[in-house]
Amino acid sequence: MESRMVFPRVNLDDRTFQDLVDEAKRLIPDFLPEWTNHNVSDPGVALIELFAWMTELTLFRLNQVPDRVYESFLDLVGISPYSSSQATGDLTFMFASVPDETVSIPMGTEVASLGDDPIIFMTSEDLEIRQPELVQVMTVPGGVDEEPDEGRAIDTSEDLFAQTEVLTIFGSEPMQRGDATYFGFSESLGRTVLRLDTEAEVKGVGIDPNRPPLSWEIWSEEGWIPCEVRSDTTGGLNRDGIITLVIPSNHLSLAIAGSRSYWLRVRLTAPIPEQPDYEASPAIRMLSFSATGGVVKAEHAETRGEEYLGVSDGSPSQAFVVSEAPVLSRNEFEYLEVRFDDSEERWTEVTNFSESTSEDKHFTWDSSSGTIEFGPRIRQPGGKWRQHGAIPEASAEVWVSGYRTGGGSSGNVGPDTLSVMRSAVPYVGQVTNRLPMLGGVDAESLDEAKHRAPLTLVSSDRAVTAMDHERLAIESDPGIKRAFCVPPSAVGEPTKLLLVPDPFTRADDLTIDHFALTEPLLESVTNYLEPRRVVGTAIELGAPQYVGVSVACLVTPRPGWNAGTLRQTCESRIVQYLSPIDGGVDGKGWLLGQSLTSGLISQLIADMEGVQRVEEVALFETDLRNQVRVGEAVEVIRLEPDSLFLGFRPRVVVK
Repeated sequence: MESRMVFPRVNLDDRTFQDLVDEAKRLIPDFLPEWTNHNVSDPGVALIELFAWMTELTLFRLNQVPDRVYESFLDLVGISPYSSSQATGDLTFMFASVPDETVSIPMGTEVASLGDDPIIFMTSEDLEIRQPELVQVMTVPGGVDEEPDEGRAIDTSEDLFAQTEVLTIFGSEPMQRGDATYFGFSESLGRTVLRLDTEAEVKGVGIDPNRPPLSWEIWSEEGWIPCEVRSDTTGGLNRDGIITLVIPSNHLSLAIAGSRSYWLRVRLTAPIPEQPDYEASPAIRMLSFSATGGVVKAEHAETRGEEYLGVSDGSPSQAFVVSEAPVLSRNEFEYLEVRFDDSEERWTEVTNFSESTSEDKHFTWDSSSGTIEFGPRIRQPGGKWRQHGAIPEASAEVWVSGYRTGGGSSGNVGPDTLSVMRSAVPYVGQVTNRLPMLGGVDAESLDEAKHRAPLTLVSSDRAVTAMDHERLAIESDPGIKRAFCVPPSAVGEPTKLLLVPDPFTRADDLTIDHFALTEPLLESVTNYLEPRRVVGTAIELGAPQYVGVSVACLVTPRPGWNAGTLRQTCESRIVQYLSPIDGGVDGKGWLLGQSLTSGLISQLIADMEGVQRVEEVALFETDLRNQVRVGEAVEVIRLEPDSLFLGFRPRVVVK
């Protein structure tokens, strides 16, 4: 391994207290030869020691490089602390009563938590909720995964519209997996909370009414994807009741048997282990659809409107500061505008002026301080000057269209925390966040920026090595916790970059859904890596394969230890150890592709306080989606090179 020299920290003045005293005593004969008593008891020597002590304190302060100087150093090399990022998530707006007209929830609608110091979120997109119009119903036999052909689809619209016939949901005789009924609508139902009022015949007997083997799905660019079932009082379409669905945002139209509609289907699925199956198909007499609310993206932010910053003096490197900071990253509606006479011109924000010419209307906007700067004028080696970025004309007014403030970890609130409407919306009776709001990260501290700066300077800003790819992926978005670069196995294949998102939750509560890569997260990483990748290379973003593992362990406690407390401690430690985020021996996450043995778990538990002896350890692979163990107990579980472990409900018996 190549040795690396570290420059020692140099004191600007290394004189000590005794050095100062001795130096002052040596000067006495030159300035005051009659002073001959240099003993410690002499009052003059006491004064020398006093001033030496005061001088030593001054030198100590001199040798400390203040934070402001560090900030200047980092700024000189183009490194600034990362600004805070905002938590995001979904807000569900529910109507007080079902309206006949379209309800609009505009972007910027504010919702807050309860309390004296509320956490404020605002919607980040517009949402329009219309009442659904059902135009067609089709019954399709099983064996059709994608688009049913015309010969297999049976139009059963009249059976439902006339309300004189009973609509059999799964039409095959006998029923087979994949049997489905399709409901076609005139418009997309994306982001709608859909209510289904049903009147049913008691025919689909034999099932567990709380876990019926059926799935509600819509057509999207990814194929058929499931809808979230918020509630179902019909017992699997076996009795009168109400079903509440949340329709995903990407609800697209599809032509089935020559008829193009926005389809919602209910499909018969294969029962999971210990789940009863239908003995006969459910049948309904009446089914009506209504929109009772909608789901929209929101972020931890507050909006600031149009703001006047000042008047340009026509000089390079001008700076203006907005009234509130820090500022969140800008969206398409937030920009700078220069107004001169009767003209208004929008300027473009850039990260730096390195590629800006004197004709480019560019500016930079520092999110942490809120400072907006125009380009500098740089002297060239030959004595000429080069202007990087245009400068607003003298007397031109500088405005911003608006910006958002907020962000930070305080926005990572739990479910059902945001319930106070700060903006009035007609027909809306209540609002909440059914899931946690995640992704809020505090601004990077100066100490953290100091540690990052040397690595950034050494490795530059290009994705060349595997370490570069991993570092840049983590830098690209606060929601990325770990990244693994898998080099291509053959010439021409892409470099695989496996991303582990930050779940923003405790290890004990982790599920496979916490590690899903969202479209905004992938887009953020893609946009960051695209200008930094080497020309001619391709990068494929993905996620590791997560392998569920459940540990069973028999432990003998030390005398005097409470069995219940020790059991909980051991189970939490096992889950932590297997965590993709902070597991493993070093607490930095389980290593990609590393196998797990019962001996590792035995050693882990044996080293814990209160454990006298580990009697037995068994490992089980787990189906994380269905949350069940798979197969028999084993002593070793091996991982593929692109896989990580995720612990699932360890069982420790203290006996």
